[in-house]
Amino acid sequence: MSKETTKQLLTTLEELFPNAKCELNHKNTYELAIAVIMSAQTTDERVNKTTPELFNKYPTIESLAVANQKEVEDIIKSVGLYQTKAKNIIAFSKKVVDEYQGMIPNTIDELVLLPGVGRKTANVITAVCFGQPTMAVDTHVFRVANRIGLTNNSKTPLETEKVLIKNIPEELVPRAHHWLILHGRYVCTARTPKCTECGIKQFCKYYSKNS
Repeated sequence: MSKETTKQLLTTLEELFPNAKCELNHKNTYELAIAVIMSAQTTDERVNKTTPELFNKYPTIESLAVANQKEVEDIIKSVGLYQTKAKNIIAFSKKVVDEYQGMIPNTIDELVLLPGVGRKTANVITAVCFGQPTMAVDTHVFRVANRIGLTNNSKTPLETEKVLIKNIPEELVPRAHHWLILHGRYVCTARTPKCTECGIKQFCKYYSKNS
């Protein structure tokens, strides 16, 4: 996709999703980090139903760092892989308290060394909380980028991330991440994408091929 077409595509996505933002409810960096760790292999909606009770009981990272794992499991048990996630969010909190004085680090290299944090989670935290030009590639971003033609059949999330970072203007990267996620979540779905309703079909390689 040419630079000019990419610019037009991004402008259209911004018009379609003018208020795009992270759909995980959070009030601060601590709450977002825990919510993102919990969101692996489950929906944001499910996490949002679980976190109010969790953050009411553990309002700070210091309180979660010394939490009883069974008590945390009981709160988040409706979330998939809840036992592993309970272990991870407690260990994450403890390490941040012990090694970073309770302040969640703002670099990818530091974040990925924390329990429960992979590259995608680190990218979400740095983009949403710290405004950095990082691109978290989840299943929606991976699918949409390849279907539209923003990437040329990238094989891995990391490859997709690198191509998107290269081709999207730096100042737009954090917002473009949300545009692509929301488009994939609500329009360009994995099965039976809503191509006839799509506001960017004029740019889309997949639509052009299948229409």
